[in-house]
Amino acid sequence: MSVRLAETPLIRSLPLFKEMSEQSFTDMMDLSMLQRFPARADIIREGEMPDFLHIVVEGAIDLFATRDGEESTIDILYPVSTFILAAVIRDEPYLKSARTLVPSQILMVPSQVVRDTFNRDAAFARGIVAELAARYRSVTRVLKNDRMLTSTERLANWILNSARRLKSDEFELPLEKRKLASYLGMTPESYSRGMSALEQHGVHSHGATIKVTDVAQLKEFARPALSDDA
Repeated sequence: MSVRLAETPLIRSLPLFKEMSEQSFTDMMDLSMLQRFPARADIIREGEMPDFLHIVVEGAIDLFATRDGEESTIDILYPVSTFILAAVIRDEPYLKSARTLVPSQILMVPSQVVRDTFNRDAAFARGIVAELAARYRSVTRVLKNDRMLTSTERLANWILNSARRLKSDEFELPLEKRKLASYLGMTPESYSRGMSALEQHGVHSHGATIKVTDVAQLKEFARPALSDDA
C-alpha cells in the first residue's frame, strides 16, 4: 500500500525525515509503502540483498541470526527504528533476518531511492549519519553489558528499560523466554535462575507477566549507568 496523504505528517516527523527538503520527502514518499504485518511475519532474510529500508512505525521486530538451524536474537526493535540501514547504504547483503513479534506497521523505502536521496539532500544525509551513530551506540551498549555485567544484571537492566519504554511497571514479555534469554546472552536455565534472584530486588514474574515492585531497589542492583552511557 502506498503512503497516503493523511499518513505523511507522522512519517515527516520521524528524525530521519524531519529536516530533509520538502521536494525530496515528497519524491521519496511517492515511491514508498506503509505496510501492516501480522505477528511472526518474516520481513527480511539473512544473506539477501536489501530491496528496501524498513522503518518500524508501530509494533516490535525481532532481529536474529541462524546457524545450524538454531536462531539467536541479536536485537529487538521498537518504534521508531530503522533496519538494516548499513546494508542499504552500502548495498551489501543483510547480516541478520527480521520478523515481527506483534502486529506491526512498517514503512518501506526502496534502497536505491535512499541512496540517491542521500547523495543529493544534505539534511537527509545528516539524518542517516545520526541514525547510524545511534545504532553504533546501541551495539556498544550490548558489548558493554556482555563484558561488564553479570547475566542477572543484564536481565535487570532489560526489565528497567522495558518498564521505562512502556511507561508501566507491569508488562508482558514481547517474545518467548528462550529467545529473550538468547538476546541477553543467557541459557534458558540461567534466565530462570536470574528471574528468581530478582525477586529479592523488586521484581515479580508470573508466566509472561513481569511486574517491578520496587524500582529503586532494582536500579541499585542493576547499576544502569554501566549500560545506559556508551
